[in-house]
Amino acid sequence: MRRPLSRGGPWRLTKRVIESDLLDPYEKLVAIEVLGRRVEVPERNRLLRCFQFLSLETISYGDFCWNGDCTNCQFWYHEEEQTEAQDKTALSCRFDVREGLVITRLSPHIEIEGINK
Repeated sequence: MRRPLSRGGPWRLTKRVIESDLLDPYEKLVAIEVLGRRVEVPERNRLLRCFQFLSLETISYGDFCWNGDCTNCQFWYHEEEQTEAQDKTALSCRFDVREGLVITRLSPHIEIEGINK
């Protein structure tokens, strides 16, 4: 976002923090891969919230406890430079999203519009 330094004067770039009732505040979207599809999601958020950003209705009405007790949000992943043989599992409600994340498998409870639904 640009704001004038003075009336009619030069412009300067300022950071824009996006706030939402659903997501933690973020400044930009980061690229991740979900089941072979590249998507962009808000930085500094839990992965389950990012899935909700991508598919509001299917995640909002899904069967999730949001605190790690149910394990319905489990997923398999590796980093960009790794292979599927190096996959790890995690719970998306407790996992902070990061640039370059490669998600190779999702729990059957996670349905994301346009990706696996």
